[in-house]
Amino acid sequence: MKKILIVFSLLFSLYSCKNNDKKEIKPESKKEISDLSIYNLPSKWTTQDGKNIELKDFKGNVLVMVMIYTSCKAACPRLVADMRDIESKLDKNTKRNVKLILVSIDPKTDTPERLKTFAIENHMNQEPWTFLRSTEENTREFAAVLAVNYKKISPIDFSHSNIISVFNEEGELVFQQEGLGVNNEKTIETINQEAGKI
Repeated sequence: MKKILIVFSLLFSLYSCKNNDKKEIKPESKKEISDLSIYNLPSKWTTQDGKNIELKDFKGNVLVMVMIYTSCKAACPRLVADMRDIESKLDKNTKRNVKLILVSIDPKTDTPERLKTFAIENHMNQEPWTFLRSTEENTREFAAVLAVNYKKISPIDFSHSNIISVFNEEGELVFQQEGLGVNNEKTIETINQEAGKI
């Protein structure tokens, strides 16, 4: 009798494990990643919290991205202000589907610790904000995708494009805002529209 009970309980626990496995399988994404998606880039990135990620980890969100460096005293503070202004105007219902991402063009200086300090100082160390850094090679490749040009002009200064890019949930570029302090109505409209589809 004991043997039968042991066998029965073993079978029951195996059956339960199998059922649990089935429940944990997540459905595949509805769409294939297109050739135009940044999620095809194999580059590895590190967040301000020291977490290692790939761009495809953001899949399923609308991404609003800008390239800056933390020691910048000219254009970057304005770009950060522009990103904060965009965030303040986002539709509350769709904002949960949006990630605001600042990518460093100076990975040598902008360590995760430095990015974290910058994020805290600017009250951007919570959702939906993320700061990223990678190798110089990956940063150059990503800048090329965004059509962002940058060049080191002194040990602590870069000249760079001032572009805010919007990507849909599949990682495809859908809109770019160029310049500092420009009218962002079209940017907001695009983000809300794309985020509303999710």
